[in-house]
Amino acid sequence: MELSLKGKTAVVTGGTHGIGRAIARRLAACAANVYIFDIDSDADIDFPCHQLHCDVTSRESLQAAFDHSGIPDALFINAGTGIVKPLQDTTREVWDKTLALNLTAAFETLHEAAARMKAAHRPGAIVLTASTNSYDGEENLIAYNATKAGVLGILHTAANELGPFGIRVNAVNPGLIRTRLTQAAFDSPNVIKDYFRAIPLGRGGEPDEVAKAAIFLASDWASYITGATLLVDGGQMCCKFGPWKDSEADFQNGHWSLRP
Repeated sequence: MELSLKGKTAVVTGGTHGIGRAIARRLAACAANVYIFDIDSDADIDFPCHQLHCDVTSRESLQAAFDHSGIPDALFINAGTGIVKPLQDTTREVWDKTLALNLTAAFETLHEAAARMKAAHRPGAIVLTASTNSYDGEENLIAYNATKAGVLGILHTAANELGPFGIRVNAVNPGLIRTRLTQAAFDSPNVIKDYFRAIPLGRGGEPDEVAKAAIFLASDWASYITGATLLVDGGQMCCKFGPWKDSEADFQNGHWSLRP
């Protein structure tokens, strides 16, 4: 059964591709009035929504987009990037670009939306896209990891301060999900075989699996949940050493499975 968000206004930043697109699609299926804020406002979208050109790193652009969409009942702060660079090759330019989109823009989006929701006495829900990298130090991603750890700082503080206004703030923490940014890894069996060895479910995730979790957190079904992080990682963060062994299982078609 689909959750019903009929009559609700939902905003998704970075909603034209990947996880954001999956969230927007699911919201539309739940009958929400969906607004996508994205610099790629001409993307081909095959579900009902409003596409607004918005550079989330610009406060003025965000203000104009919220002026158009109106006050959200549900806000999904999802826009982000991940630039793969070893520590010594991570330039200040890479660092600044990653922080601007993943962290500063998340703050600016939340700041702008929360001010409008409070002024209108409008309760609602905000869902941030964090990451399993909010917790670990995966190599070659120091800027990304730092920003996703910072997103949890925003989460905890915002949930504390906005709770009295009836505004819930939560986060989804995806593991390795099949998107444009990760497709190369999914296309490399030698890479994902070892990576998925450490995931109890034995595979990577799909954007719609994250979308379902995010929409649950924004819905009335999560009415007493705030300040929480929901891991969507196939169990990756629950184990130190993976359960999949070559002596007991096979890796085929991107998925580990036990032999009969």
